[in-house]
Amino acid sequence: MPFSTGSEGSTPTAPSPEPLLSNSSDDSVPWVIQKYGGTSVGKSLASIGAIVESYIPNSKVAVVCSARSGTTKALGTTNLLLQASREALTPAPNAGAISGSNTEPASGSATPFYPKRVGSGFFNNGSGPSMTPADGPMGMSSSISSLKDMKLSRSSSPSPFQPSVSSPSSSGFLPVSTPGINGYSNTNGAYNSDLPAFHQTVDQLKRDHLEAARNAVKDPSLLQELNEEIERDLDRLRSFLSAAQIIDEISPRSQDSIIGIGERLACKIVAASLRDRGIDSELVSLENIVDSAIASGEESAQASASHDQGVGQLDQSFYDRLSARLGERLRACGNRVPVITGYFGVVPGSLLSQIGRGYTDLCAALCAVGVQASELQVWKEVDGIFTADPRKVPTAKLVPIITPDEAAELTYYGSEVIHPFTMEQVIRAKIPIRIKNVENPTGEGTIIYPAQSEDMEEGASGPSAPGVGNKDVNEVVKIIDSIKMPTAVTIKDEIIVINIHSNRKTISHGFLARIFGTLDKTGVVVDLISTSEVHVSMALQDFIKKERLDRLVRDLEKIGHITVSKDMAILSLVGRQMRHMVGIAGKMFSTLADGNVNIEMISQGASEINISCVINGKDGVKALNLIHQACLTVPVAAGNGGKCVMWQVRYASH
Repeated sequence: MPFSTGSEGSTPTAPSPEPLLSNSSDDSVPWVIQKYGGTSVGKSLASIGAIVESYIPNSKVAVVCSARSGTTKALGTTNLLLQASREALTPAPNAGAISGSNTEPASGSATPFYPKRVGSGFFNNGSGPSMTPADGPMGMSSSISSLKDMKLSRSSSPSPFQPSVSSPSSSGFLPVSTPGINGYSNTNGAYNSDLPAFHQTVDQLKRDHLEAARNAVKDPSLLQELNEEIERDLDRLRSFLSAAQIIDEISPRSQDSIIGIGERLACKIVAASLRDRGIDSELVSLENIVDSAIASGEESAQASASHDQGVGQLDQSFYDRLSARLGERLRACGNRVPVITGYFGVVPGSLLSQIGRGYTDLCAALCAVGVQASELQVWKEVDGIFTADPRKVPTAKLVPIITPDEAAELTYYGSEVIHPFTMEQVIRAKIPIRIKNVENPTGEGTIIYPAQSEDMEEGASGPSAPGVGNKDVNEVVKIIDSIKMPTAVTIKDEIIVINIHSNRKTISHGFLARIFGTLDKTGVVVDLISTSEVHVSMALQDFIKKERLDRLVRDLEKIGHITVSKDMAILSLVGRQMRHMVGIAGKMFSTLADGNVNIEMISQGASEINISCVINGKDGVKALNLIHQACLTVPVAAGNGGKCVMWQVRYASH
């Protein structure tokens, strides 16, 4: 940009920095929480920036990110972090021969770091030195100080990596001295084969994220700062894994902390990308958001463990306290757009054990509840929820609106929508969920309506559904209900069926008790079950390891005769109107019979919105198309020649 000049003879002056786009300071402006998955963060950063920019004028936007996905599932950030943690516990080929020396520790530090207490020594639990905001998002004393004089070309405002308010340190690790970036290869550039394999995995992570940073950020000073943040995080991960190798243990909490690095790296790239685009962003790293006040329910959770098969579960009060704290943290960002790590720290009982890998969706939901957002947006790589998998059923159509119960059933039985527990958090707060396509932001998408069916029938007002103009959701629901159609059909592959026939040495209730006790002991989750007094059939996800299935079968053979059917699939027809549709089950099963598809098991839940059956896996795609054509199409008036159209087309015509 050229220099501006004043009157003749005056000294040229530099132009004022271009102001950054930011959230409104008006408290009446509603919040919108946007959650982006790993694939979106990995491939669609430009689209994310455009979406955030388009929402800022009318909403306060907060962004929640998952860890970046790779070109394949195995190369995804989370999978690589899990791989590195496993490799840290695998001895090096020549233990002790590190870089040609028998005395230097693997981490390169002068003396190895030993935690004071196994399982928690790597965390700042109050016994270690206190951290200050100047320590930066990784809690490292040098994280920001060396960059404090760096100026951004877009604005003189603080770095997106520096908190705008005083907040607890977000470090998952205590400081450990680290070697230089090239300390893990020989002089010829090849990897030292004597080193543990996790060094190569960490270097793979570093290459991936540095390349992503180069593609996302054009401002040289901002890119330099981002690169240093990435290298610092991963060098400390390397030291953490070296320490874990010394003590030969990675506890569940340590595993959580390792996993959380993926979200932190992704959010740093997204925050820098938004700043580079001219959006005033702030990294909000949540590693230490769960403090003693929030986790005060831990004792009660552990006390109830004996009533919950030995696993103390976090109750709703924990999530209520956490959502309130998240709301406070987001509001503290002021006008800056928060970019929030989907990983929210070490929770009682381990994050992965309590919640699983869907914790980023849950974090977004809790943020939405904490700020009472107008809606939670889940941005994916698909246009929304379809009547069937469009990759398998060419005639599948987009579902514009769906109830939470229907979305939960579809998630359980094969369609990746949003985890039911995550959905429950926002639905109970009456916050709608919109599912949109990051590459098609103007598309209709699908809305999960927060009210229960009785609220709809009583005429409660609600948000407008996407793609239906100014129509009230209740009017849309009435249109859908008038058609009396199922909502969608889905299939879950890689299912096995275990049949158990009683050996009649136990009475019936003892027979069932022993079966369920065995399943609980081995931690097996059953998708469908059909029972009689002396016979039980169970459909469950096939095991990755054959040894686990063999062990389960051996335990069950003590109860009765066992047969196992592999390569099966669960076909599920879902719809809130199905409880009022006389004959829909008969139509479903007769359609399969006409298509020569054999049924192994049949099940219908108490909610009566789902009818499921188990079929041979090789018939899955054929069965999907048969049921979609027979049960999810409606005839048009005779004047249209008796053709069939999808109910969404009829809906769209209103």
